[in-house]
Parts: sequence; structure tokens; C-alpha cells
Amino acid sequence: MIIDDIIASIDEGGPKSYYSFETFVQHLLKHHIESQEKELLIATDSMKYGDAFAPDGFDQFVGPTLIEVKFNLARLPVKSFIERSIYRLLNEYTENNFKNVLIVSAKPISEKFLIRVEDELSRNNLPFEVTFWGPADLNKVAFKNRRVVNKISSNLFSLRLSSAISKPIRDWKHEREEIVENLKICYKKGQFSLFLGAGVSSSAGMPDWNTLLNSLFVTYLTQEFDDDVAMGDKDIDDLVRRLNSIDEPSSLMAARYLRKGLSKGDGEAKEFIEAVTKNLYKLRNNNLAIDSELIKSIASMCLPRRTGAKVKSVVTYNFDDLLERQLSNNAILHRCIYTDNESYDPDELPVYHVHGFLPEDRKAYDGLDNSTLVFSEEGYHQIYSDSYHWSNLVQLNSFRESNCLMVGLSMTDPNLRRLLDISSKNIERSKHFAFMKRLSSSDFCYEDKNGGKLKVIQNTDASDKFLERHHTLNEELMKELGVTVIWYETYDDIPEIIRAVTKHEN
Repeated sequence: MIIDDIIASIDEGGPKSYYSFETFVQHLLKHHIESQEKELLIATDSMKYGDAFAPDGFDQFVGPTLIEVKFNLARLPVKSFIERSIYRLLNEYTENNFKNVLIVSAKPISEKFLIRVEDELSRNNLPFEVTFWGPADLNKVAFKNRRVVNKISSNLFSLRLSSAISKPIRDWKHEREEIVENLKICYKKGQFSLFLGAGVSSSAGMPDWNTLLNSLFVTYLTQEFDDDVAMGDKDIDDLVRRLNSIDEPSSLMAARYLRKGLSKGDGEAKEFIEAVTKNLYKLRNNNLAIDSELIKSIASMCLPRRTGAKVKSVVTYNFDDLLERQLSNNAILHRCIYTDNESYDPDELPVYHVHGFLPEDRKAYDGLDNSTLVFSEEGYHQIYSDSYHWSNLVQLNSFRESNCLMVGLSMTDPNLRRLLDISSKNIERSKHFAFMKRLSSSDFCYEDKNGGKLKVIQNTDASDKFLERHHTLNEELMKELGVTVIWYETYDDIPEIIRAVTKHEN
């Protein structure tokens, strides 16, 4: 069959397969229905559920027809499918008053599944008819429209993106409210994990990567040249700035260079660890509260509720101990895990430092020397190349078993994206969430110069349209990794959203 070949070509597992199949079905049916001089609307803003809507019906479907696309119905228990996919359509029915629901599946639907669904539905007086199509039914439509089938199947991502950006300009803040409502539901279920990046620590004044690297350059150069030539801090700063501008080393390469210079021997040298730790806390901006609103809101998420702890684990890529301090202030039992032989009690919240742990007071923790510090290329390559490294297994386990919220991460780390890609093979739609900063027109079109604003993009209308497409493209790419983007404009938005998620859970 035509459809079997197409499904086989896109069946990679995970959201990417689902979204590819969804796009194929939407555009195949659009061509098919429009050839009957009828209309098909693809995921309109007025539709809360459903992937397409035929207001005048088509083929044997008389009257308004809602279309829902699934990849593999066999994965869902019948009762769960009815509750998630049928009963929720009753809310949509009150708004669109459709007569039919067509559910299209990429995988064949077993007779046993259909009998059980029909038996369950017969007990309820639904105001619409439910019909199932498997590959054989879809193949009949594909055969009638075989001229366009190859064109659709070879341009799935571009068609998907085109559909997304051709919609009317969206109110992204309104969409964010709906996403946050979904996040609340996931949080209440309790199988929830937090993934924290540098943005969390920087909210409390901790230095960013480049600032830390530059400071370590200063440490290294001072150590090397103080006895040879007279050199002040300004001289060192000038050399560092010039080296960065001409050589432009990647941050991981620069860290490797530094580690070789600051270490006296092979391996994770004590001198190097001490230098990084000293500079990490020395550079903290003391004008910012160490217990930032973001860190406090994250700790609040971890508080046990009446129905138990909602956050099962925290995975952090940060070296510092600021979150642990806040957890202690809130009397939340927790255990820092930074090696493969650590364990925790059932009533403790595990905080995994998967890139290493550099607490300010090293005496308060045991076994720190056994922690892999992912600061330079060597450490990064060690973890990236070892599929069974404990830190990779911890992240994969969280992605597979929990709904995860990612805070303070740029989402560009190749190992993180690789692990998300691996874990998403067992899901159809996005189950994780990530905060990402939305570019505003003013930030994009203007740059700070000499204390004022210099306009660098003259055509602001064109930039607005470009940014809308830029954000849409990012959303679609993140969906393929199983991640829904939660956009924010300022960093103050994040703790407010987190509080909104937790405020009704006491």
C-alpha cells in the first residue's frame, strides 16, 4: 500500500513521527476535501481539540466533522483513550457543534480495540458519531490523490512549518496561559522533575561562563608571569580581551587550555578545582540577593504537599550550592548526588549535579574528589561518549519517567538534545516544558550604544514578521524533542509562572 511505505519512512519513534504523520494526513485530506469543493481547516485557533475540521463534511461524513490524528492507538489502554480523546471532545462540541469525529491512526487498529471502544461508547449518549480509520482506509484516499501524495510526503517539515506560520498572528501570552494550565496538571500528578541551568544561578549573581573563564585566565596569567615582568590587572584584562577577539576559542577549548595551565598534574587536579571554586564564588554579584526570587520559587516547588512530594528529582548542570542552601532554609530534606555511588533515602529529594559539584564549603560534603567536573573538553567528551555514564542514565530516567520542567537552560547543549531525542522515542506528543526567552522587536531592532539606543533594523514590520516565524520554528523544533516552549520576556516572568503552578497545591 502507498500508506505503508510512507509510514515506514517516517516511523522513527517519538514526537517527530507523530507530527510528520499528522502533517501528512492534514494535507492529504485538505487536497481530497477541496477537490469536492469543500473546506478543511487545519488546527484553527477556535479549536481547542482536534487536528483538523471539515465544516461541511466530506465523503460519507455528513455535516461538520472533527478530525483527530493518532500514530499508534494500541499504545493506549481503551479506558484511557476514551477519557483523553473522546470525553474531552464534549467540551469542543459545545463550541463547534460537530456531527462526526474521525480518528485516523497510522498503525492498524485491532478488532479487539474497536470492539471494546464501541462497547464503552454505546453506554453513553454522545451527540456525535465516532469513526476510526486505519492505514487501509487512508490508503483509499491516498490512491485517489496519488498525484500529490509524493509531493506531500517529501515536504513534511516545510508543510508543517508553513501551516504554523500561516495562521493568524497569535496571542502568545494567551497560548502561554494554556500551556501553564497543562503544566499545573502535570505537576499535580507528582511524577515531576526539574532541570536547572546557568540562568538559575545567574539570577542570584553567580558569574556566567565567559566571566568565569576570563577570571581564570587572569589567575593563570598572574601565576605564570608575575615573577618575570611587571604586569597589572589592566594589562592582563587587555591581553585576555585581545586573545578572545582574535583567537575566538570555544568556551570548552578555552577551559581545556586553562585546565592545563592551572593543573600541576594529570586528572582533576586539586589546584584547578580550587581555582574554579574560588573564582566561582568570588565573582558573585553581591548586589543581587543570593536567595533570588527564582531560586525561592524553585525551592517552593519542591516543598512536600498534603498529597506528597510533587517534585521527584532535580537535575542541575550548575556547579554551585545555591539551591541546596535554599532547600535547607526551607527545611526540605534533600541529598546532593555527584558520583555514581551516591544513594538517597525515600524521604529525601535527590539533587543530581550531573556536571560536577563545587560547594563553597567543601568540608561539608564527602567524596567530592570523585565527581567528574564537566568544565573542559575532556570532561564533556567523557560524558558524551559514555552512554552508560551515571549522569546520562539519571537524565534519561527523568525524561522517560517524569514530566520535566527546564529552567535557565538555553536548550542548545548537544548532549541534552541527544538525550531528549533518545527519550522521546517512546512518546507521541510533547511531555516536557522549557522556559525560553522571547526576542522582542525592541531588543532585536535596537542595540545599546553610548548610553542610548541605535536602530540597526530599519524595517520593523519585516522584523516583527521574521521574529514570529523565528519563534514558531523554534517551537516546532522543540516539539520534535518532546518539549513545549514556555516563552518569557523578562527573567521576572519565570518565578511568577512557577508560583502560579504551585499556589493551589498546599
